Amino acid sequence: MLAITKGMGLLLLALILFSGFSLKAPKGDKAMSGLAGAAVATFLVEAIHKYISGDFLNIGFLGEVGNASGSMGGPIAAILVGLNMGISPVYAVVAGAAVAKLGILPGFIAGYIIGLIAPILKNKLPKGTDVIVGALLIAPLSRLIAVTVAPIVDSTLLSIGDMIVVAADQSPYVMGFLLGGIIKILCTSPLSSMALTAMLGLQGLAMGIASIASFGGAFTNGIVFKTLKIGDSSNVIAVMLEPLTQADIITKNPIPVYLSDFIGGGLAGMVAAHFKIINNAPGTASPIPGMLAPFGFNAPIDVITALGFALIGGVIGGLVGTTLYKIIKSKKTVTTNKKLLTE
Repeated sequence: MLAITKGMGLLLLALILFSGFSLKAPKGDKAMSGLAGAAVATFLVEAIHKYISGDFLNIGFLGEVGNASGSMGGPIAAILVGLNMGISPVYAVVAGAAVAKLGILPGFIAGYIIGLIAPILKNKLPKGTDVIVGALLIAPLSRLIAVTVAPIVDSTLLSIGDMIVVAADQSPYVMGFLLGGIIKILCTSPLSSMALTAMLGLQGLAMGIASIASFGGAFTNGIVFKTLKIGDSSNVIAVMLEPLTQADIITKNPIPVYLSDFIGGGLAGMVAAHFKIINNAPGTASPIPGMLAPFGFNAPIDVITALGFALIGGVIGGLVGTTLYKIIKSKKTVTTNKKLLTE
């Protein structure tokens, strides 16, 4: 119980901090989106090609592709964060190249700070020399930032991730439900679950729960949209493939979506815990990456079975959540009508 309390407490603390950053920091949402993209470009490619194509299927070339991609977390994060924040592509690539051999989180922080500084630098430098001089200034600055923050990241964010991993290992079913439910809510919220799990460096069973919950919860979202007639068929398909594409619709219907997602994601997370699905590719907490990445670390039959039961759990979550929402809504309507009659 202590491990669960610590794990969930630290996760909620991380959520508060990251939500504040995403909502309040200058271009914080764009930076987080860049981090999520970097996780897919590096961790997902590494998981599929290094561990499945390379180690399992013995295709050496694809194994090398996965290995190379996985080693580029820091540079790709710095580049995509900078580009998302609107800086010059040259500046973004210079910042990324300078943080070679460093992790995705130091790269993310370096990319964010450079993303704030680069526009000012570009305006101050004489036109014609801004590219060369800017590149020469940004490269060492980016490297300095990344090297400086790396020990802090290791002792804080990654430590939180380690505590969640320990809690999942000690109490798999409870953490499967709680972690799976929370991750699936994040999957449909502006705070990307891919970015969060990448920042925490989740691995092992905890990341397995997050990835399977993201997959199972996709069917929860489909049921919610279909049952409550939210949008049309294209919206149903889109929210199942990538929930963030429907963020504007979800924010208008948060109660049924988040209530159902917590149930569906929680049930799918328990499935992952039962089948002991591990995932050592942080940041792959999204429906499609969540479906693919576990194949790199588990027996294929175990993953296929878990995905099948997670799908069922997701559907149940959608049906239960929408039913509860309809009951709550009808009771509120009855109460409101009674008040109007008495008045």
